[in-house]
This record gives sequence, structure tokens and C-alpha cells, in this order.
Amino acid sequence: MATRTEGLVVNIAGVVQGIVLVTIPAASTIFTDPAEYGLSSTRYGGMFLPQVVLAITASLLGALLSRRWGTKPVYLAGLGCSLLSMVLLLASIPVMHQAGAYPLLLGATAALGAGFGLAVPALNSLAAAFHPGRVDSAVLVLNALLGLGTALAPVFVALFVGLGFWWGLPVLSTLLLVGLLLVSLPLPMRTATAAPAAGGRSAVPARFWAYAAFAVLYGMCETVNGNWSTLDITGSLGGSATTAALALTAFWAMVTLGRIGFAAAHSVIGARTVYHSLPFLLAAVFVLIALLPSGMPGLAVLAFGMAGIGCSALLPLTISFGQAELTPISGAVAGGVIACYQLGYGIAAFGVGPVLAAGVRLPTVYAVAAVIAALMGLLSFAVAHRRPSPATLHPRPPSHVAPAAPSP
Repeated sequence: MATRTEGLVVNIAGVVQGIVLVTIPAASTIFTDPAEYGLSSTRYGGMFLPQVVLAITASLLGALLSRRWGTKPVYLAGLGCSLLSMVLLLASIPVMHQAGAYPLLLGATAALGAGFGLAVPALNSLAAAFHPGRVDSAVLVLNALLGLGTALAPVFVALFVGLGFWWGLPVLSTLLLVGLLLVSLPLPMRTATAAPAAGGRSAVPARFWAYAAFAVLYGMCETVNGNWSTLDITGSLGGSATTAALALTAFWAMVTLGRIGFAAAHSVIGARTVYHSLPFLLAAVFVLIALLPSGMPGLAVLAFGMAGIGCSALLPLTISFGQAELTPISGAVAGGVIACYQLGYGIAAFGVGPVLAAGVRLPTVYAVAAVIAALMGLLSFAVAHRRPSPATLHPRPPSHVAPAAPSP
């Protein structure tokens, strides 16, 4: 059956997109190694600015492009941008000691941002369309596989570094993306076209900005782990690159397992309880990371794994709460929240670099992140204040969100 094949391809694409998304951060020690690219912390952080800009733009335009062109072309365009990212990353390797390397890296992260912003929402829509009788479980499986890919990327980096060629991961990602494109092109991948909202464009409710602020703070907290943990372990804690890769794997693995676990237990542990508790857990873990002594790599791996649990359910619950409350713009909530999350990602990905260049150490950055996580915990009470728990932890794609009642 074509739909079964399409569903399998979509799930495989989720794993591959997860691997591609974390390829560059997982290789952070390569980019800052004087024997390799030799980037300063500021230039390393600056690499991610184009990614943020393109990811925000693609996230906001994705729904419009899907209505105009269809979901399949947007999905293919996302894969194409991800492929371009890996090609540009590979092209930078022969010139890594020359001035031309950095523009190639900026192009790679820009294409990566566009690929993420286009492909991931399209994959969610396709997963829902191919499993109309079990939309929620299909989206949960897809996001679990996406998380599996993010957890595998640091493992592959450590494996290829051990074999003496770190660039094996972008080569592998390139081959996987080419294979996906070749398999996906002949498939119909048809989805129902979402009807435009009646009554014209809805104004953004004031309440949306509480969700937006939460997403920005969350993006900062996640990125301090995802982009800077390996440098903290190899620099501040004196750990090996293998330990750093293991810690990053633990972080992304626990993000994924936490989302699956909380989704399975949301009827027992209320969504609001989870939403209010996880930021404070994350704050406590950040304090632990800031106080970690050198020479204890196992404790560092455990700490970043706990940080993954602290991050796990927060972003999907933010979207789910927003879709349930902001019904006039429910179809646009996911894109808006993801765009704000990407803004937080950019603040942490770029902003930490100049801070380190000014002489501040990464343990101090994690201490500040603990304050940000605590503020996020306080804001969670404003976001989910007296809101009923959503029916599912993972948000539904825009085309499967119940439409708002027409205005009188």
C-alpha cells in the first residue's frame, strides 16, 4: 500500500532530519580546535545566526507555502536545503584554514535553518495525513524518531573522530538525504489542503505573547545544552571529546525519552504539573552543572541527561496549550511558537560566544541559565493559568487543529 510506504519514508526522514540538525553542534570541538577550523567562541556562535534567521522565516512561511504548493514540495524543498547544508559543510573542509571556510559554514547553517523550518512541519503534516485514525500517536512516533536522530548525531561524531575522519558524519548525512530524495520523488504524498481561515486574518491575541516569551526562554535553555555542553566538558571540566559526545547524546536521548514518557503518563501526571515542574528541575540541574568539579565525567553525563528531562515536554506543551486556548489563530500557533523558540536559540547560540570572549567561563553561563530556567518556571503559571490539560502532549499539525467557531 502506497500510504504504508509513504509513512515509512516519513519516519525515516524524521531520523535523518534529526541527525542533520545536530551534525554541526555535535562537531563543536572540531570547529574550535586550533588544528582544525580554529574558530573563536564568538565566530563559532556567530555561525548559527543565519540558521536562526532562515529557520524563523521558513517556520512562519511554511503553512502558506504548503497551502499554495502542497505539502510534498515543501517537504522536498526542506530536504534539498538540508542536503545543500551538508554539501557546503563538506566544501569547507579542504579550505578550513583559509578565509573562505567561514562563509561556507555560514551558508551551511543558513541552509540547515531553512531545511529545518520547511521539512519538520511538513513531516508532521504528512505523518498525520497518512495515519488519519491515529494522528496523535503518529505525530508522537515521528517526533520520537526525530529525537532519536538528534541523539545519534553525537555518537556518529565520536565514532568517526575515533576512526580519524570526523567528516564521515556529513558524508553519511549527505548520502541519506540523497537516498530520501530519490525515494520520495515518485511517491504521491498527498494531504488534504487546509482551508484558509474564515473571516480574513485574525489579530494576534495579547495572550500569545506569554507563550512567545516562554518559547524564547526555553530556546535559550535548550541551546545552552545543545550547542555549548561539549565545549564545557572539554574545556571547563577537562573531559575528553568522547565524554562530551556521550553527554550530548544523553541530553538529546533524555529529551526524546522524556517526551515519550510524559506523553504516555499525561493522564496520570497532569500536563500542568509537568509544565510547572520541569523548568525548576532544569534550574536545579543548571546549578549542578555550574558547580561540577573537573575530573568527574560520569557526573557530567548524568547532569546533561537530567537537563534533557528538564527540557523534554516544555516546547510541545507550550504549543498544545496555545492551540487549545488561542482558537482564532490555532493553526498558526505552532509556527509562531517555533519562531520564538528559534529566536531564543539564536540568543544563546550567538550570545554566549562574545560572553566567553570577554573572559566569562561556561560554568558561570550555566549559573545564569539556572536563573533563566527559574524565570521560565514562574512564567509557566501565567501561560497555563487555569488552563485545562491538553488532550495530548504533542501538538497537532495545523491542518488537524479543530477550527475556531466563527465570530458573530
